[in-house]
Amino acid sequence: MSRPALMPPEQPLAMPAQDFATHFHDSAAPGQSAPQSVALWRLLAFSPAMVGTGLLTWVMQDWFADGGFSGLEIVLLVLIAFNFFWICFTVSTVLLGLYSLSQRPKTRRLAPANKMKVALLMPVYNEVPWYVLGNAQTMLEELRRRGGVHDYAMFILSDTRDDAIAAQELISVNALRAMLPPEIELYYRRRDQNTDRKVGNIADWVGRWGSGYEAMLVLDADSLMTGRAITRLANALSRDPGAGLIQSFPQLIGAQSVFGRMQQFANGVHGAALAEGLARWVGHEGNYWGHNAIIRTRAFAACAGLPHLRSRLGRSSKLIMSHDFVEAGLLRRAGWSVRFLPRIRGSYEETPPTLIDHVQRDRRWCQGNLQHLNLLGSRGFRAISRFHLLHGAIGYLMAPIWFALLVIWALIGRGEEASVLTYFSEANPLMPSWPDMSEPRHVLVILLIYAMLLAPKLLAIAALPLTGSRFADYGGAGPFALSFVSEILLAILYAPILMVQQMIAVIRTTLGLQRGWAPQARDGGHYSWRTLIICHALETISGITLWAGILTGMVSLWLLPIALSLVLAVPLSALSGLPVLRRINFWMGTREVITEPQITRTARTHRTSLRNILEGGSPSSSAAE
Repeated sequence: MSRPALMPPEQPLAMPAQDFATHFHDSAAPGQSAPQSVALWRLLAFSPAMVGTGLLTWVMQDWFADGGFSGLEIVLLVLIAFNFFWICFTVSTVLLGLYSLSQRPKTRRLAPANKMKVALLMPVYNEVPWYVLGNAQTMLEELRRRGGVHDYAMFILSDTRDDAIAAQELISVNALRAMLPPEIELYYRRRDQNTDRKVGNIADWVGRWGSGYEAMLVLDADSLMTGRAITRLANALSRDPGAGLIQSFPQLIGAQSVFGRMQQFANGVHGAALAEGLARWVGHEGNYWGHNAIIRTRAFAACAGLPHLRSRLGRSSKLIMSHDFVEAGLLRRAGWSVRFLPRIRGSYEETPPTLIDHVQRDRRWCQGNLQHLNLLGSRGFRAISRFHLLHGAIGYLMAPIWFALLVIWALIGRGEEASVLTYFSEANPLMPSWPDMSEPRHVLVILLIYAMLLAPKLLAIAALPLTGSRFADYGGAGPFALSFVSEILLAILYAPILMVQQMIAVIRTTLGLQRGWAPQARDGGHYSWRTLIICHALETISGITLWAGILTGMVSLWLLPIALSLVLAVPLSALSGLPVLRRINFWMGTREVITEPQITRTARTHRTSLRNILEGGSPSSSAAE
């Protein structure tokens, strides 16, 4: 039986660009109203955060009330309250997740899933071909073994600009198609121009082949999903005619560096309760993270086409970069539901291995999320969709706010007697007078804020048995405790560095210095000391300045942990990329590290085989990745 062409015959589907100035409702969408239970979940998520913030503000206003409020004191209170709300909101979401996980799920008979043709879309841009296609082969073989009612086809959608890599892509695709059984559909298309990047890549596929597939499962270049996870997503979409998109909760895998392990452990241990709480209060108005999600193709084509945004002066147009949040909002605007199913296991992705790689990715995300502020006034968007857009932007705007609070606290000092601003406070009534931090009631407020920052991580321990996990899954109680404490300590050390880097990203974006949308360096890099020093110069200078203030008694001792982190930014960044030794593989090891899933072992084997083919060896010859 001969192999089909690299792409199937075209089956066009119109995907018009949407107008943010007009309301749009898709006539094919059921337009379901929100379940009453969602309103209660949202009340339980938002109310405690608002009450907690109000109480903290009421307590702290006593710090500045003597002689009335100055302008800067009001600014300080507003910034502190703003930050504390989001801290409380995270805690309340985790608590909702714990409650939800503790409830016995209702047993109900599911209707049979309707058969669908599902396209697995894997956009790539200058990726390592054997790595991407090894994952693709693994997922296709998993689906073939599992069977089921749906038909699947994998599309490798290349936007690669490097001709040498593109040639390797084609060799790898042809080699893999020759190895796969004829009934497995694997297709490959490379665009001549990567117009609109990933947005344009997906839109090109929808416009040319979309009508032939009821659903599309969008993957990232490092995505890996079990056949069971893919089938569960497809079945869920098939059974819910009102669903336009269903997002899974990707777990991080494959981390071998210190920083990667820290991220992976936090995702695997602390993320379950947070994801469950999020799923409860978003209801059918969830979000889209750009990958490992299944989408109803006709719904996406009808109402999620993205236009270019005009600049404020109207002289140029810009691509919507963080497209996923906006596409989810457009689907919901048109009447389709957007759901989040965090309990589907077997959905995986990878994480940047070093601090610098994380910063580079974060700068791209910052640019896209701040762009969402221009869309908050778009017509027809639901309130929760606007909240998702705002929340994403605030995640980055918090960094300069925290930095401003740090600078003000450092300048005000340990108390009026030692303050750098003592002279200015006496001469200018607009300058604040910071309270005496030796008083227990003032210290308790600061400790409360620190405790709330750590609360989601501590509550995650209670979530472990509720998710079916045991300490044995993490190497035992002792290794888990070591990993848990290590992750918290490293998170505390890296947090000030990330704060400064996110502040830099916000400034670069605001000034238009962050240009382009460069692809992610998934393999990471080993950076020279010169590169590390240049990258972390601002943190180092800030840390030295804080240390000088602490040693001279001009800056509060409460800032000592932050000063330590900032002054050690360069060695901490170097530490982030060090590999975790195999003999201590249990350190910050998740269930997928301690007991490696079959799918990751199979993917590693397939990647090795394809790599050998590219390097001129036989598929079965051994080679280390």
